[in-house]
Amino acid sequence: MSAATPAAPPASLMVIDPNGRRARVRIEPIPFRIGRQPESDLIIRDSRASRTHARILFEQGEYVIEDCGSRHGTSVNGHRITRQPLHNSDRIEFGAQDSYQLIFALDGAELKRLVDQMGEQAALHDSPTAAHPVGGNLGKLRAILDLARTVQSSFSVDDVLASVVDTALTITGAERGFLMLRNGTALDTRVARHKRGYHLRDTDLRVPREVLHRALQHRRELLSMNFDPTAIDETRPQNSIADLELRSVVCVPLVRIRTGQGDSTSMLSTGSETVGVLYMDSRVTAADLTGGNRELLQTLAIEASTVLENARLLVEERAKHQMEEELQLARTIQQSLLPGKLPTEGWMAASAGSVASREVGGDYYDITAVDPRCYCVVVADVSGKGVASALLASLLQGALITATGVPEGLVRRIVRLNQFLLDRTGGEKYATLFYSLLHDDGRLSYVNAAQCPPIVVRVNGECIELEATGMPVGLMEGAEFALETLRLAPGDRVVIYSDGVTEAQNQKREFFGKKRLNEILKTHAGESCSAIHDAIQEGVTAFTEGAPQSDDITLVVLEYRGSSAPPV
Repeated sequence: MSAATPAAPPASLMVIDPNGRRARVRIEPIPFRIGRQPESDLIIRDSRASRTHARILFEQGEYVIEDCGSRHGTSVNGHRITRQPLHNSDRIEFGAQDSYQLIFALDGAELKRLVDQMGEQAALHDSPTAAHPVGGNLGKLRAILDLARTVQSSFSVDDVLASVVDTALTITGAERGFLMLRNGTALDTRVARHKRGYHLRDTDLRVPREVLHRALQHRRELLSMNFDPTAIDETRPQNSIADLELRSVVCVPLVRIRTGQGDSTSMLSTGSETVGVLYMDSRVTAADLTGGNRELLQTLAIEASTVLENARLLVEERAKHQMEEELQLARTIQQSLLPGKLPTEGWMAASAGSVASREVGGDYYDITAVDPRCYCVVVADVSGKGVASALLASLLQGALITATGVPEGLVRRIVRLNQFLLDRTGGEKYATLFYSLLHDDGRLSYVNAAQCPPIVVRVNGECIELEATGMPVGLMEGAEFALETLRLAPGDRVVIYSDGVTEAQNQKREFFGKKRLNEILKTHAGESCSAIHDAIQEGVTAFTEGAPQSDDITLVVLEYRGSSAPPV
């Protein structure tokens, strides 16, 4: 009868995206597929990753990563591999330094090692002796097993840390344990426990915290002091321990964890990277740091540091998730402020769209019917990106939402808007915009406040650029804005765009550029506004190949059909 295949032990991947954001993903199911395609168990949103890039298997009792013939390859700890076993904290990359990184983690690997070590020590000795007390080893083994179960099953960080303190007290034989976390220059108590299992008060720690803090600033290794009350020496610093009626003191620093640097988790070494301390003391007996107890204690400190790091990452992930939900709501509101219906019949038709480079964007466009014989068209691009720019874009939209059919009114409104922004932002936030009126007789009146020059595509294929008539709005006191007028002929198109179109970049950091835009307009000059809009969008998408963009992409295409066309 063949032996059953052993189940894969719990393992996970710490996923670090190109922006440094982290998430933990359990490795399940097995095989675990990694790649760009939506069916992958872990989707790598990078066009340089292959659709099926790599997979993780569990064979002969160990995890193995296998490259699936990817174009750019798979690396483990900086070395390109075809197939290789995975060890705790291995760093996995996908052929580009600025792409995703994965950190492989065997859940509870350090605790399993401790359990195996303590089990071997207990089994080596059949009878208790002074040097090898079986009961002592079995007690430590039980404590570590209890800790392992708590780590695997508890959702409470405090429960896990309390279990760490209890285990440390069992290993050392100390009477009291305090787990303290760094808060600036102070140490705050997170867990305070007696060896009999009850909680202590924060005031039960009588050793000055600043003494512990100063000691931890200069060293990271375990610090211990045992005081012999029969050998009093007035010149020895241990007398401070005697003054507090303590027999023994043990301090173990908790430090930041560094992963992905080889086969094991390691700790950083400088005092500034200390996140806390595990402190224990005794009033009756000296702490036992012999027979491997020192190593066990330091491993417990690694476990506690890992728990704290995971808790920190979880808090960051929750905050990030909440922020993403709020930004998604802001994005929904921002998108709802864009015109829901564009003119498609009558003397003027339009096609438009805006893609934000982030959750919310600083671009906006609007097409409003002033009356049956006139449309107001505006495209704006606020300096900077993110929430602040999105709020200012919404403010501009509110300021320009009511339009007048009188061309001179465009200038008056822009002048007032310029002063309004200067009064409130002091010139730190400004916007470029194209503000225009299109009448059914073909008159296009506009103010171009440093926006990318819109392109008028004539029926005969001629292209005319509508150059800037003023500087950005909100940049300078007393700025002047000139009004220009152009007569459109039936069949003419007007292409209005933000600089996110021409400055779109591909993987090689090359710009899409105005030349490519003009080539598309020349090829599709006689087509409808929606066809031209789609051709430009498809051209930009094909050029960028999914590369993340640093600017919003906004595009509006107008099609003037002539006053003989039926009114809207």
